Amino acid sequence: MVVRVAQYTLDVVDLDLMAGFWAAALGYAVDAGGDGSAKLHPPDDRVGAPTVWLQGSGTPKHGKNRLHLDVVADGDPADEVSRLIGLGARPADVGQRSDEGFTVLADPEGNEFCVLHSSPHRR
Repeated sequence: MVVRVAQYTLDVVDLDLMAGFWAAALGYAVDAGGDGSAKLHPPDDRVGAPTVWLQGSGTPKHGKNRLHLDVVADGDPADEVSRLIGLGARPADVGQRSDEGFTVLADPEGNEFCVLHSSPHRR
């Protein structure tokens, strides 16, 4: 037996801001709960894609993430980085050299994630 990633959970301070950002970034639909949380669902054509659970937290993020998302663009990675910055992401420095195969960004609340320049899947 093995496990698979089914959902990514993120503590957030501003639920509306973060739901809007991640829904637009991933192309997911938002199902807001009445309890300060929201679940983001992938489109039906992305079979097996994990959901994202945003749970309200009264405390902001501190320090570098110990776990983060790696995302891959459907098109040109540089265009995707620009699009994400337009949505509210910002470049982040976590000690990368800038010659790696990814670009590090942070979401509006400072959670780092990487835009991969190519798919990480085996070929």
